[in-house]
Amino acid sequence: MTTKGTIVVVGDVIDDIIVRPQSPIRTDTDTPALIERHPGGSSANTAAWLGHIGANVHFFGQVGEADNARHTRELERFGVEAHLQSDTERSTGTIVIIVEGEKRTMLTDRGANVIFDLDSVPQDLIAIAEYLHFTGHTIIDEPKRESVVRLIERASAHGVTVSIDPASAGFITDFGVAEFLRLCDGAHILRPNEDEARVLSGIDDIEAATVKLTELFPLVVTTCGRDGVIVGQYGEALVHIPVEPVDVADPTGAGDSFNAGLLAGLARGLTPVDAARAAVIVAAEAVTAVGARPA
Repeated sequence: MTTKGTIVVVGDVIDDIIVRPQSPIRTDTDTPALIERHPGGSSANTAAWLGHIGANVHFFGQVGEADNARHTRELERFGVEAHLQSDTERSTGTIVIIVEGEKRTMLTDRGANVIFDLDSVPQDLIAIAEYLHFTGHTIIDEPKRESVVRLIERASAHGVTVSIDPASAGFITDFGVAEFLRLCDGAHILRPNEDEARVLSGIDDIEAATVKLTELFPLVVTTCGRDGVIVGQYGEALVHIPVEPVDVADPTGAGDSFNAGLLAGLARGLTPVDAARAAVIVAAEAVTAVGARPA
């Protein structure tokens, strides 16, 4: 039996190095930049935002042994129940994020995340969850592929709603769309951005792409930057949700915070459309500060 409102998040823990060039980047010489370091990782960010907005959330991931206590503290300060495994051979994953306006370029070393054992997520905790969320980064790692299938099956056996953020159009293209979708089979919620929706559907028109994806996932919520959000439910008309303009300091945590707002809203009993509206507000808070987690 599920415990209403409990959300289990599984996936990446990353150390973000955020670079904001102060002029166009020049090769073979120096470019002035502002550089900051923040804890990150798409799934860990979503867990932090869930805790920040008051959800009951458990997070499972893996870090380098030297960083376990630090990352545990960082999650616990937002109210997250953190369950981090330590890797004695690999370091914590690291991403260099180059932010230019509202665009990002990400250089990724996934580190300890690559060999996190999804089968280690306790069945008794999955059994009491209402939602299980993870990202496409978890799917693409070679050691974990079939364990993703088992994770979805374990959750579905207990009536747990499974949510997936594809997370990276580039990685999905390299990985293979058909195989990615095979591993996602049985999930209930897909949370792509525009690029991911186009790649996964093979359709350029974003509305048609969202409709196509509802044939595979009962609820598809596509974020479209300043063009707002499209909520697609199988067999129903699309709903467009606008976003209010804000001064964007850093777009890094936009999608992760949106995921948190959406899941928290659904866990409170909101309709998908109302939950997406609530998620827009959370994402607006996220992008007005530097870093992917709550200030």
